[in-house]
Amino acid sequence: MDARLNLFASPTAGKFLKHIFAAGKVLEGSTVPESTRNLLTLRASQINGCGYCTDMHFKDAVAAGEEPTRLNLVAAWRDATVFTEAERAALELTEEGTRLADAAGGVSDEVWANAAKHYDEEQLAALVAAIALINAWNRINVIVQNPAGDYRPGQFH
Repeated sequence: MDARLNLFASPTAGKFLKHIFAAGKVLEGSTVPESTRNLLTLRASQINGCGYCTDMHFKDAVAAGEEPTRLNLVAAWRDATVFTEAERAALELTEEGTRLADAAGGVSDEVWANAAKHYDEEQLAALVAAIALINAWNRINVIVQNPAGDYRPGQFH
């Protein structure tokens, strides 16, 4: 299976992706734990059906030392005992922030308040940015049908 479009061969896509990559670098300085960021990018990618990003974020998380059991349970986080309350709040925010079309009001006040119990304003800003960024990446990869499975951890760093 080949992608519909080689994003790296397109001057327009290349310019755009340069800015998307730069946006991701901003989040690396966040005090939101990398493990939490890995969980939310994996969960949003699963929801959006982005095989490329699901593959990437699973592999990057494992390479960063994440337990595969936790990654395998991300889709069922509500029923799993392996996540902290803060991680649960981030996952819940991720789900509502990703499924905007499914909820007439977007992210509920209850979900926001729960996240705010665990994260300060700068961390909330980082979570919002990370959720928006992964959703953008998911849409890019789903639209061009980038195939999953060949990603190597850290290949874009």
